[in-house]
Amino acid sequence: MKKVLVTGSNGFLGQKVVDLLAKNELYDVIAISKGPNRNPNQVDYAFFQVDLSDRTKLTDFLAAHTFDAIVHTAAVTSVEACEADKAACQLLNIDLVEYLAYYCTAHQTQLIHLSTDFVFDGKKNAPYAETDLPNPQSEYGKSKYASEQVLVQSNCHYAILRTILVYGINADPNRSNLVLWAKSKLSKNEPIKVVNDQWRMPTFVDDLAYACQLAIDRNAEGIFHISGSELMSISEAVYKIADYWKLDKGLISEISAASIGQAENRPRHTGFDLTKSKAELGYVPTSFIDSLAIIDQQFKTFGR
Repeated sequence: MKKVLVTGSNGFLGQKVVDLLAKNELYDVIAISKGPNRNPNQVDYAFFQVDLSDRTKLTDFLAAHTFDAIVHTAAVTSVEACEADKAACQLLNIDLVEYLAYYCTAHQTQLIHLSTDFVFDGKKNAPYAETDLPNPQSEYGKSKYASEQVLVQSNCHYAILRTILVYGINADPNRSNLVLWAKSKLSKNEPIKVVNDQWRMPTFVDDLAYACQLAIDRNAEGIFHISGSELMSISEAVYKIADYWKLDKGLISEISAASIGQAENRPRHTGFDLTKSKAELGYVPTSFIDSLAIIDQQFKTFGR
């Protein structure tokens, strides 16, 4: 049995990782988050309320435990939030990772760290490999690349999982993403505006959670690209969502990223070469349409 800590367990990915690992008898799971536990599933794991920005409380918590692996999902992930509060971005996205790397090095703990396609500038019209040189264009992207460099330059046993435009559903009704937002708006016959000149390989959150487990199981080390395998524009993804749930596509208006101020701080074109993750982790992404079918069933599971 491996003892695994999941940070940011109230978050979108955090909840998924906790639920996935907790139901597996091979893992002893401890979850931490800043606020009270919001996961309706509260069995087969332990939860502690820990503010990761409070170094004293975090140090006290870590001193009381030892872990085989830490899945670090907590971060400031909003592009706008990182621009608005660079100090908070520095504290949570970089300084905290440096501290965890120090802890993991001292305790021979594997650190699974989440990163992003936003470390790239989006000017390469082909899938990015792990060996491609990052060139982030936003404070968010810069902070995540800096956190990667912290790990690369440390003696920590790390696995960095970069991902793209994560979507799906969990039990938290306040959590949204491209799929939930588009489905909700169109189901209410509300018009939506969608960017048509940015391309992504959207990532099903269940796949990403499983990739975290694979990284632990394989004792992985290095950088890995984790995403879906289908490249599409944001607007194409929304049309697919509308088609699946038989919603009115006439409510969708296509706009440019520049028209809403998102041309410079978000990469235009990001997709991942998944060769390494498939070979070394055994990662196999779910197709976009198949994931929508799974989400459709999960709406019922979560009572939404």
